[in-house]
Amino acid sequence: MSENNSKRYAIIVAGGSGKRFGSEVPKQFLPLEGKAVLMRTIEKFDQAGATIVVVLPAEHQQMWIDMCKESNFPVTHTIANGGKTRFESVKNGIAAIENLCASDLVAVHDGVRPLASVEMINRCYDTAQQSGSAIPVVNPSDSIRQVLDDGSSKQLLRSSLRAVQTPQTFKAELLQGAYDVEESPLFTDDASVVESAGHQVTLVEGEVTNIKITTPIDMIIASQIIADGEAC
Repeated sequence: MSENNSKRYAIIVAGGSGKRFGSEVPKQFLPLEGKAVLMRTIEKFDQAGATIVVVLPAEHQQMWIDMCKESNFPVTHTIANGGKTRFESVKNGIAAIENLCASDLVAVHDGVRPLASVEMINRCYDTAQQSGSAIPVVNPSDSIRQVLDDGSSKQLLRSSLRAVQTPQTFKAELLQGAYDVEESPLFTDDASVVESAGHQVTLVEGEVTNIKITTPIDMIIASQIIADGEAC
């Protein structure tokens, strides 16, 4: 398959339980301006032309299937089993993609980041097509300090730091090869897994509105972003 014929895939990891959020319903299933958070996330990748795999814990899958039926959710997607860790979940998501070619592009995205714009998603795919990887980042707005082992701290130069987002996007051969290892505590995201395999990653411009919904206040912020028309 030529580079120009590379297919786009998205692995959307949605393993939250809702306990930390303080909800009995997993946060990815909560309604956000009339539509489940996860549905909003999936729609963005569908608009970007991706074939979608949603990674869910086994105990949440029937709830999700029922929600999709009740809402007449139109986007076709495959469901893969979530693992005990994010690393295992992404690995399961990769395995669920049939006929994956080396030059295909795979984006790995948090299910609770529903406001990533199609423009940014396309930017990640296009950059990964050229350089093999694309990691969206934004400049931190707060000052950052590093806490040392002795309890003291030191200031870090904010201009040299970046906050990392998703979708982290890769050529399939890079991602598959990188995940064909035992899990390590050093793996904090997909970029760190790929770097551990000896590959450099390429940073691209992220979006400050591409927030990860972790607490109830994040839902309020996301609702306001949608109401203001900042998420496209």
